[in-house]
Amino acid sequence: MPGRNPFPALFGFLLPWAFMIFHKALGNPAPHPGSHYLLPPIHEVIHSRRGATATLPCVLGTSPPSYKVRWSKVEPGELRETLILITNGLHARGYGPLGGRASMRRGHRLDASLIITNVRLEDEGRYRCELINGLEDESVALTLRLEGVVFPYQPSRGRYQLNYFEAKQACEQQDGRLATYSQLYQAWTEGLDWCNAGWLLEGSVRYPVLTARTACGGRGRPGIRSYGPRDRSRDRFDAFCFTSALAGQVFFVPGQLTLSEAHAACRRRGAVVAKVGHLYAAWKFSRMDQCDGGWLEDGSVRFPITTPRPRCGGLPDPGVRSFGFPRPQQAAYGTYCYAAENAHRGQKRLSDPLGLELQTAVSCHVGAGM
Repeated sequence: MPGRNPFPALFGFLLPWAFMIFHKALGNPAPHPGSHYLLPPIHEVIHSRRGATATLPCVLGTSPPSYKVRWSKVEPGELRETLILITNGLHARGYGPLGGRASMRRGHRLDASLIITNVRLEDEGRYRCELINGLEDESVALTLRLEGVVFPYQPSRGRYQLNYFEAKQACEQQDGRLATYSQLYQAWTEGLDWCNAGWLLEGSVRYPVLTARTACGGRGRPGIRSYGPRDRSRDRFDAFCFTSALAGQVFFVPGQLTLSEAHAACRRRGAVVAKVGHLYAAWKFSRMDQCDGGWLEDGSVRFPITTPRPRCGGLPDPGVRSFGFPRPQQAAYGTYCYAAENAHRGQKRLSDPLGLELQTAVSCHVGAGM
């Protein structure tokens, strides 16, 4: 009718929406219509480290008469899921390589949470807990995120020599795996500034720029520059690798050694020459700070700096500095060794032949070496 006040009707329409928003603000999502059994997780991102035990929560609000819970991992860059475990509430069966380290938590009769022991680099990613009751299937998604460090890598033969599969293999050989875009973005926020483009796990090619300059794609806003998806077999770039915490220990042996002498020096101490990923992990998690170039397993010479100073590379930011790949016969450097956990357990310190205490795992990142 003309002149009728529209506000009461509008108020009645908006009131339910206001209550829903209010409930969400309190952390209590508005109830879904129909029969829903899985409770929405409070935290959708679970943080962990390599070697740790991670729990991915999945809890039923009530139990259907008959059901199964299916856990799977969504593979990055691929339209497929890898089955991990299936349970009917009483019995559970694991599948695939992750199934041997996966089990149900069983904290109570409605608990369908997944426990992953001895977390590995490849465990990071997105997981799905799916309830199958034959009538209305439903699922919740969670992300397992590892604390770690991203480092750029190129082989001894030079820049832009790796196709996707070679880049993937190179990272794995250096105690890492190809980084994801989210890992590279996190590294960029922490200070990674690198001009060379590298492969990522999803098959794209990118590079992080903090200080825009002509040599790094021209001036403009800082950010993650992208070459987009590339041909995985034909196109060649560097690699961005990701690694996490170590179970063992990195330590430095001083001297003027060739590469073969470096291997012998580490073996005498019950260790091996450290890989690039080992040194980055020691720099990141143990804050290793050693102003001495040392051989690594791939034939490169690097050193980790936590506290920058003029005579330790001259750069203003922390990082792992690189001398590149000297001739293996060049006797001019010490070596960084890696002792696995069972090799150094029970040892409080490592000594050189003269009885001098060696600096042990102290620290990778900005200004990262090749």
